[in-house]
Amino acid sequence: MSVVPVGVLRESARAAVRGEREAAELGPRARLWPSLAAVYRAQLSRARVARIPLLFVATFQSVGILIMMRGVVDGGREAESVVAGSAVLVVAFVALNLLAQYFGQLRASGGLDHYATLPVPPAAVVLGAAGAYASFTVPGTVVTAVFGCVLFGLPFTHLWILVAVIPLSGAALAGLGAVLGLLAPRPELATVLGQLGMSAALLLGVLPPDRMPDVVLFARDLLPSTYGLEALARTFAERPDWAHVLGDLAVCAGVGVVSLGVATWAYRRAAVR
Repeated sequence: MSVVPVGVLRESARAAVRGEREAAELGPRARLWPSLAAVYRAQLSRARVARIPLLFVATFQSVGILIMMRGVVDGGREAESVVAGSAVLVVAFVALNLLAQYFGQLRASGGLDHYATLPVPPAAVVLGAAGAYASFTVPGTVVTAVFGCVLFGLPFTHLWILVAVIPLSGAALAGLGAVLGLLAPRPELATVLGQLGMSAALLLGVLPPDRMPDVVLFARDLLPSTYGLEALARTFAERPDWAHVLGDLAVCAGVGVVSLGVATWAYRRAAVR
């Protein structure tokens, strides 16, 4: 029996690795933006039928909160906070709560293995799903904001700020929801965490901050959606402080980038297990 020298074995191993690399380079690597668009369209069409009834639930929930708070709050700064918080609550219900449940179920059912076999970057999967879920919040958020303005007698002049508030708040909350769903060890726990996150957005976002103790205000500042609703609430003033509005939107955007980055890391971590 002949003995193969160690050097020959090493050279053969190197040649095999080079061959695998050359074979892998024969196919073009999937780019981020086309992959993101494909995942977004797929998620949007898949979730449309199942999520539209839940979107109505989220909208009716926020409208009901507005009606309930009308008996407590008359107007002024408190009314502005209630309307802005109720509008952003629709985003929290869909982008945070439902997305946490989706990724929790996807991980438990082995759906992450399917995405892992596709030639798409992990960021495209996370961003595509987050974008699709955040898109469902647009009609409900607009309806809630308009209804709140009518109910409390607030101006409609600057409601165009929703064009920035919805995607930025949606990105921050969707990233957080994806993290909760991907890191939760069981889908049931992901559901609970999503519900707790939405409850935090309800209690800390809808209730007027002037009546909150300092400890609760600190927790409110840690919630990503706070800066989106503050930006919306400031625009109800006769002369909005646009510097503060842009500052709140910038913070919301920064939180969105960080949360989606962490969600991408959580996806990679969950996909290899």
